[in-house]
Amino acid sequence: MASPDFGSALRNASLRVTRPRLAVMAALHAHSHVDTETVIGLVRSEISVSHQAVYDVLHALTDAGLVRRIQPAGSSALYELRSGDDHHHVVCRNCGAIADVDRAVGDPSCLSASDEHGFEVDEVEVVFWGTCPECAATRSHH
Repeated sequence: MASPDFGSALRNASLRVTRPRLAVMAALHAHSHVDTETVIGLVRSEISVSHQAVYDVLHALTDAGLVRRIQPAGSSALYELRSGDDHHHVVCRNCGAIADVDRAVGDPSCLSASDEHGFEVDEVEVVFWGTCPECAATRSHH
């Protein structure tokens, strides 16, 4: 599989190509659904950069639509490189594992608000909650 061209993605989003931005994007390419501290650790294992610089990069990449920030209830903010599509997430209630769900199945009317109260809706976030296979296997052995 070819390595993503993060430099082109940054330029297409009208952002300068910098080592911290490239390092954050590479970290998120390798590790999806990670919190800020994990991103900082991954980036700092590759380049010398301050905590604040990583926060600033995450903010800039999120604002540019290159990174998606999600925050399931009871969780820290998590970041992923996959953005710009309508995928959802499934979260394990026991261990907090998170995975992508490409699309919700069923009545599509549940994904649009019947009355937006005048809001201009620009994003719908659906989170499915359940038990991951590992936790289910552990529970069934007790």
